[in-house]
Amino acid sequence: MYKIIAIDIDGTLLNDAHKITPAVRDAIKAAKEKGAKVVLCTGRPLAGIKQSLLELDLLDAGDYAITFNGAVVLETASEKTLADITLNKTELEEIYAFCHAEDVNVTYFDGKKMYVPSRKITEITCQDSLLLQTPLYHLPVEEAPDSIHVSKVMLLDSPEKITNVIKKLPTTLKEKFYIVRSVPYNLEFLQKGVNKGAALESLANKLGVDQSEVISIGDQENDISMIEYAGMGVAMGNATEHIKEIANYTTTTNNEDGVANAIQFLVLDR
Repeated sequence: MYKIIAIDIDGTLLNDAHKITPAVRDAIKAAKEKGAKVVLCTGRPLAGIKQSLLELDLLDAGDYAITFNGAVVLETASEKTLADITLNKTELEEIYAFCHAEDVNVTYFDGKKMYVPSRKITEITCQDSLLLQTPLYHLPVEEAPDSIHVSKVMLLDSPEKITNVIKKLPTTLKEKFYIVRSVPYNLEFLQKGVNKGAALESLANKLGVDQSEVISIGDQENDISMIEYAGMGVAMGNATEHIKEIANYTTTTNNEDGVANAIQFLVLDR
């Protein structure tokens, strides 16, 4: 029996209306009742998944979540962190220097707050702040405290500009940080070694769960590591072709109850 079911949120758990369908909700609750640990694995902060955790009854003692693309692993009920891997101010300044030179919109997070170094706050940044349920503050990088712990730096801009920035990324940054694009309009910088797969492996080890007993379900580039780690990697029907190639199994899309269908086939029917 599979003991951990790791589920990405955007494009996977949620449909295109950003909702959890009744079929997906019921399948997840049934899997939990059967004894599986259901772990939401996301690039979002905890505040941005609280509603989903509540809807799915994943706020009990012994429930866990992986946030900030693996930078933070925590108990959902107590919010006690099992891991919190951050960037320091010097690293923030290094990333920002390149991004500022490329005139791309930058945001950064310290766990519970979202910051913009520029007073020019774009509509996409405001929308992301609302989506993530994370308050937005203006704080120039040079004014950030030396003690700041940055969960991630995230660029939010047009897909064309993000693509152009990726092409120009210097080798020094690519070698020093984990850089990932989860949607066309963003690019994220995290500490080297941080990813969903590493966080999931750490949690599985803590819980005494073997790799072969883990299911991971996702659709985008930031899900690659956890799909490769899991004994059963599941690609959504709307996933990128790369995800489908490396997955063991492809389910239906996020608009066709793909998570529910995968759980039914791999967990509930066995």
